[in-house]
Amino acid sequence: MASGTLNKIMLIGHTGDDVKMTYFEGGGCIGRFPLATNEEYINKSTNEKVSNTEWHNIVVRNKAAEVCEKYLKKGDKVYIEGRIKTRKWQDDKGMDRYTTDVQCTEFTFLTPKDSVNTPTANSTEPQKTQASKAQNPPIEEDNDDLPF
Repeated sequence: MASGTLNKIMLIGHTGDDVKMTYFEGGGCIGRFPLATNEEYINKSTNEKVSNTEWHNIVVRNKAAEVCEKYLKKGDKVYIEGRIKTRKWQDDKGMDRYTTDVQCTEFTFLTPKDSVNTPTANSTEPQKTQASKAQNPPIEEDNDDLPF
């Protein structure tokens, strides 16, 4: 953390599409997929339920991208942790455009899968992965006496 700043984002949402992979010379790769987060509230003046969806561009790299490609499908629920990065690019008319991505550093699969499609035999346990590692260990639950 440089100069007392922090760039960290945590999201829980549903994938809007399958992971799209791009492979590079030298063996590296990146995976991209959209993630939808929803906000619901009651409009106090009309007493109607209002739902807003925000879309996030998720980018995951190398071995973690391959894990996401293999196990994440459109509609799956996933926890994403990472940092925000804005990219500048030019469209076909030469105009400068900007895109904000979430550079994923960790993820946890939250949609239960059958044991055939998951890396572990226990199909009800969420899977957590450091995006910089190739492992996919299960999350262990703490049974602390927390007040919430």
